[in-house]
Amino acid sequence: MTKTEGTLPVAILVPGHFNDHAIGRIDKAFQRVRIERADPALVTAEMRKSVRGIASFGGIDAAMIDALPSLEIIANFGVGYDSVDAYHAAKRGVMVTNTPDVLTEEVADTTIGLLINTVREMYAAEKWLRDGDWVKKGNYCLSRLTLRGRSVGIFGMGRIGLAVAHRLEAFGLSIAYHNRRKVEGLSYEYHATLKGLAEAVDTLICVAPGGAATEKAINAEILSALGPNGVFVNIGRGSTVDEAALAAALKSGAIAAAGLDVFADEPNVPKALLDAPNTSLLPHVGSASDHTRRAMADLCVDNLISWFGERRPLTPVPETIDVKPRA
Repeated sequence: MTKTEGTLPVAILVPGHFNDHAIGRIDKAFQRVRIERADPALVTAEMRKSVRGIASFGGIDAAMIDALPSLEIIANFGVGYDSVDAYHAAKRGVMVTNTPDVLTEEVADTTIGLLINTVREMYAAEKWLRDGDWVKKGNYCLSRLTLRGRSVGIFGMGRIGLAVAHRLEAFGLSIAYHNRRKVEGLSYEYHATLKGLAEAVDTLICVAPGGAATEKAINAEILSALGPNGVFVNIGRGSTVDEAALAAALKSGAIAAAGLDVFADEPNVPKALLDAPNTSLLPHVGSASDHTRRAMADLCVDNLISWFGERRPLTPVPETIDVKPRA
């Protein structure tokens, strides 16, 4: 926490539900203004005049930014900020911050757990025990898949992707990756195209951010390239996957299994994925521990406090790195 906390009479807008710890700190440091959702139609004349900051889980579009002429900063709760129009914010001279690093290890842990659960059918095996089938029917069936001998491709070798790769090394698995560009100094095999990566591996882990550049990047062609022994895991953003193509690939045997923590239209999960027996599905819990969410909340609020107290952001997103505080 920053030393200037408790001295800043600034109005901060908090749309919808927000982290309780973050709200407690905002209430101590600022004048919190609440609305039901980030909707320009809900912005009052007083908000237009007084609101200088937003603390939000996302969903701040250009219209919402334009509805608040005095807005200086959007503090996004989460490392992904694809639902914030950061390019428009930059044009308006509005800083956007996110919460990187503090959730990296937790999300990487979840990724490994989801991969193992998908390959070794842990959920189904536990259900077998809890339903009494071990007693009534005998041992659970042998899992069709294994981690042994697998080669893993990571789509998105950023902070989280690298943490996932380091964990996978301990399992003795070979690792390759695809990014927009090669990461200097990284020894893992680099593939210039996502299809090339999918063709080279049998396990594809998506840690890529959302946005237009990655929209439905995981499509029928990529899944076909992964092959019938292929396992797909998504811990990044649901928008990166063509979910209809994924469901079809799972049903036809074009790939063997999928583990998903994120979906295109959360919390709505396509029935075809829910019905698929070769899926492991989680309700977007990658960083969802008290420990990590508290750290994210602190960084989110610390960005606001630093911006209004010291006139600098702690973790600005690249699009707004050059935005300067207003006089």
